[in-house]
Amino acid sequence: MKILLVEDDKTIAMGLDYSLKQEEYETIVCYNVEEAKKVINLQLNELDLCLFDLSLPDGSGYELCELVKKTSDKPVIFLTALDDEVNVVMGLDMGADDYITKPFRVRELLSRIKSVLRRYHKQPTTQVKNIIEIQNIRINTLEGKVYKNGEEMLLTALEYRLLLIFANHVGQILTRTQLLDRIWDVAGDFVNDNTLTVYIKRLREKLEDDPQSPSLIKTVRGMGYKVGE
Repeated sequence: MKILLVEDDKTIAMGLDYSLKQEEYETIVCYNVEEAKKVINLQLNELDLCLFDLSLPDGSGYELCELVKKTSDKPVIFLTALDDEVNVVMGLDMGADDYITKPFRVRELLSRIKSVLRRYHKQPTTQVKNIIEIQNIRINTLEGKVYKNGEEMLLTALEYRLLLIFANHVGQILTRTQLLDRIWDVAGDFVNDNTLTVYIKRLREKLEDDPQSPSLIKTVRGMGYKVGE
């Protein structure tokens, strides 16, 4: 597994680099946005995961995340000293898969990395059909691909997992607690209610004809969400 680590504090970067290598990860370390962009442009296909510090001397981890997600669905974890919901939501909204707030224990970061990688490489065990169709959405579970009106829609691993949960419970009302339990049952304990709101919003933006008036993923006021009748 090859990880791109972008961290401007060289002491922190050296410590993380050492810890990751001890866990047998291969690492590429960059200290600013300019260096990281060169690596992303030349070696993105070789990377398995990206660790981006949010505050960098010549920019931010946001623009690196945006660059990665434009062309690939590589997992991204943010390292942030800003324990601020607005910044966290912004990062998740851009496609980031997780974040960890400094200061953190190395073992916790390693656990987050393994959880995210597991979500990307492990097929959900709830799949029972090869093809699932809901309105104008078609899910090919063998290929892990989603189509809207015949056009492939790029979903992150967690977005895809959330959509599969809905697809396997068509016509049922699922509470937020039920959704959170199912999303993270094999992925770890790092979750909050706000994360679900972000992913519901992102799914609607990608799959609904009118995200402001959703017809696919409906909100059942005071209860949860429902797909289908």
